[in-house]
Amino acid sequence: MINVQDLRFAWPGAAIDCVAIDTLSVAAGRTVFLHGPSGGGKSTLLGLLAGVLLPRAGSVSLLGTRWSDLSGARRDAFRADHLGYIFQQFNLLPYLSVIDNVLLPCRFSALRRERATQDGSSPGAAARDLLQRVGLADSLWARPAAQLSVGQQQRVAAARALIGRPEVVIADEPTSALDAALRDSFMDLLLDACRASGGTLVFVSHDERLAVRFDERLSLSAINRAATSAMEDAA
Repeated sequence: MINVQDLRFAWPGAAIDCVAIDTLSVAAGRTVFLHGPSGGGKSTLLGLLAGVLLPRAGSVSLLGTRWSDLSGARRDAFRADHLGYIFQQFNLLPYLSVIDNVLLPCRFSALRRERATQDGSSPGAAARDLLQRVGLADSLWARPAAQLSVGQQQRVAAARALIGRPEVVIADEPTSALDAALRDSFMDLLLDACRASGGTLVFVSHDERLAVRFDERLSLSAINRAATSAMEDAA
């Protein structure tokens, strides 16, 4: 499902790479917990896996398609069809209602819209079902996203990522603003939804207590040669 070969990435103006991974593969249907120190490149790696960022060298493939082989417009379309992303900063459109934010993938992807219709009588019905499952009160569904609390926005972002059953879901610290009870119910929903659809999940979190719920646990420090080189240079 995801394949990385000889990946190297540096931010513009940086003298050294912040991500240097020789090989990484994630099989279809697997759930992967990714952890590492703050500033270690976790969010950067997720951006590379999702084709939001492109490497300076090497390749990242999703479903056998290399992101670097696609134009910007085709990357956007491919991502909309096949990938749900829960951003650390949510990336909701503040002026749109909760329902309209959840339905955004269905506006950009006919494939996601078709799958959402299979999940309910309409994409709207599928969106409402997901919002109920993430525990967001229906009295909030018509409100602009900007009027929600941080924890409420986080749940809307999760529903948006899951609608239309994308093959891959990438989640960047998605439980950071949730209390223990909401965190547990959120994890149940996310893992159950991915497993029911056969989807692949790559999940980043500092909360290592969650790792036991995943098929695989991956340390970015162990695979990122850039981090290893930086530590050796410091020593």
